[in-house]
Amino acid sequence: MSPTEVGALPSLVLASGSPRRRELLGTLGLEFEVRPPNVPESPHPGETPEGYVRRLSREKAAAVGTAGELVIAADTIVVVDDEVLEKPVDNAEAASMLRRLQGREHRVLTGVSVRDVSAAGLVTDHGESLVHMRPMIDDEITWYVATGEPADKAGSYALQGIGAIFVAGVTGSSSNVIGLPLALVYVLFASIGHDLKAYSAEPGE
Repeated sequence: MSPTEVGALPSLVLASGSPRRRELLGTLGLEFEVRPPNVPESPHPGETPEGYVRRLSREKAAAVGTAGELVIAADTIVVVDDEVLEKPVDNAEAASMLRRLQGREHRVLTGVSVRDVSAAGLVTDHGESLVHMRPMIDDEITWYVATGEPADKAGSYALQGIGAIFVAGVTGSSSNVIGLPLALVYVLFASIGHDLKAYSAEPGE
């Protein structure tokens, strides 16, 4: 049956090239297509961190999708001293970010949008978590950067990877820190008239 036929579920599309988001959705047993959008990622003058991640998630959701599809899009940033830290451009910047984060708390924001292409519906919200990093010495930072893990991570660390050894605690959603707050995705689906549970495989499948 075609996704556009009456009674059929729209097909799910993840508008992201992030393997972390793909893995998080996969833990829910969902079937979806990965379709990374081509959206410039830079804040507008005077834009708040919250407004920035929400706008980017909306733009990513709008950049892909056709009739009969539901699009999930997200954007994650680290915020410290009211400054946005995204992916480092090189190892030196990664090390600099980690020195700023070590021994203190910072915010992780993820904007999430869900778009029903056929119904022209789009909902957006953001999740926020607080991450406390333990103190790190330069030798640890140098070693961690050399692993290559910080290269494509906002704030230059990965909670789901080696970087976990430097995280003393998380207040809020851990999936938000990794890149996709699953509880928020569930709520957004419901707010646009869809049941995320309907997309999960039946037990035993």
